[in-house]
Amino acid sequence: MEYGKIEKKADSMEDSRGLYEQLSDYAKTDFYPFHMPGHKRADLYFPNPYKMDLTEIEGFDNLHHAEGILLKSQERLGKLYHSKKSYYLINGSTCGLLSAIGALVRPKDKILIARNCHKAVWNAAKIFQLETNYVYPEWMEYGMQGQVRPEAVQEALQIYKHTKVVVITSPTYEGIVSDIRKIADIVHKYHAYLIIDEAHGAHFSLSGYFPESSVRQGADLVIQSLHKTLPSFTQTAALHAAGGQAVCEKVEEMLGIFESSSPSYLLMAGMDRCVDLMEHCGKQLFEQFHEKLIYFYNGCRQLKCLHVLTEKDYGAYHVPASDLSKIVIYTGNAEIDGPQLYFRLLEQFHLQLELYSAQYVLAMTSVMDTQEGFERLLQALLVIDGELEQARKQDKRGQFQTPQHGAEYVLKEIVQSVKKVMEISEIADYNIEETACEACAGKVCAEFIYLYPPGIPMVVPGEMLSEELIWFLEMCRKTGLNVQGTKDRQYRSIRTVATV
Repeated sequence: MEYGKIEKKADSMEDSRGLYEQLSDYAKTDFYPFHMPGHKRADLYFPNPYKMDLTEIEGFDNLHHAEGILLKSQERLGKLYHSKKSYYLINGSTCGLLSAIGALVRPKDKILIARNCHKAVWNAAKIFQLETNYVYPEWMEYGMQGQVRPEAVQEALQIYKHTKVVVITSPTYEGIVSDIRKIADIVHKYHAYLIIDEAHGAHFSLSGYFPESSVRQGADLVIQSLHKTLPSFTQTAALHAAGGQAVCEKVEEMLGIFESSSPSYLLMAGMDRCVDLMEHCGKQLFEQFHEKLIYFYNGCRQLKCLHVLTEKDYGAYHVPASDLSKIVIYTGNAEIDGPQLYFRLLEQFHLQLELYSAQYVLAMTSVMDTQEGFERLLQALLVIDGELEQARKQDKRGQFQTPQHGAEYVLKEIVQSVKKVMEISEIADYNIEETACEACAGKVCAEFIYLYPPGIPMVVPGEMLSEELIWFLEMCRKTGLNVQGTKDRQYRSIRTVATV
């Protein structure tokens, strides 16, 4: 099969075209999107968006004082997800996390955070001056973090008494789900609130083919990114409340702070159409989607070197549920790593995946993916796998040598041994300096450092930088992973606290 080409430039800064022109050119290529947003660039709604780009004019309501069309639209959203009340988020799930946490805490309260939470949770801790404590997810041999066990939450709540809020990410970026029902029962027994970052699970509960949403499992507040897995514009999300009126009033107060006072009517209309599509065509769309996924996973049984993770793989770790719309392609048993597979799929087969890690790549799918798209990915994997198998047979050493575990596999011991010296909110009380990376050991970090995607911090401001951690970060860079967060984009220095 012949694929179209897109012009590459060694330095993007040399490209004189504007963003619109580059987007327009890219849209004409055959690069297939196995990444968010979930609409997959289908021609769904807006032929000329400028004609519908309005503000709060007469007859079109006000998101921050909804009484008419926006109130009814959000009520339909709540009915779809069976929540007490649901809110449109125009600033993404980040806005929802900040607002949810702010609604439930007071300064100096204790918050228990799953260590694999998005950096927005730590930003909330900074803004509201919270005492942060951690619960750690399990680790899996594939180089990824798994579920947060209910027993781990209970143990943490016994240690960190008077915790006000618990924040758990479920599903993870890779689709691993924690037992939210049990966690909710435990959290409420300790008189705390449970917030679930369900950004990657907006399609949950809309079909029996996928796990049940946390909205129905006892969580107090649930945040979902509609754009990640449903046909909705980038930056659109939802916050679902299962609590009483007092909680909703605080949520609305926080949304008035963190959400734009001039929300885009195009984005809200996109969410409204998404809800309408799920109400009237969701059953058929999800049935077709499920059939495509079954076809793809069955075809992947032919793979000899690469391995696509299935429920059986997750079941070995007693994962309560998994989302198989997140296609995780494991490279740990093949003579290829995650970055190499990712760029091979991109450059040779024009398949743009969501992310790569040291030992796997992730393809995100949705109800809008086509049979042709799944077929292209399957055939590309079979071609690459065939070449790897042939190389294995021709290996002169007589035995194929699998590569060593990737950088993430080391992350468990390093992250769990990180020492918190001060709260993230206390950093502002100290002078900050730039310290050469090789001289950072023993210093207190003053900025986030994370792999992006997914944006989960490996180091949080206020934590001690160890020699092992510095080594690990350099290992990530050499592996080709995207280490971000440092002010120094060349990663020659890290911002640290001058004196403690």
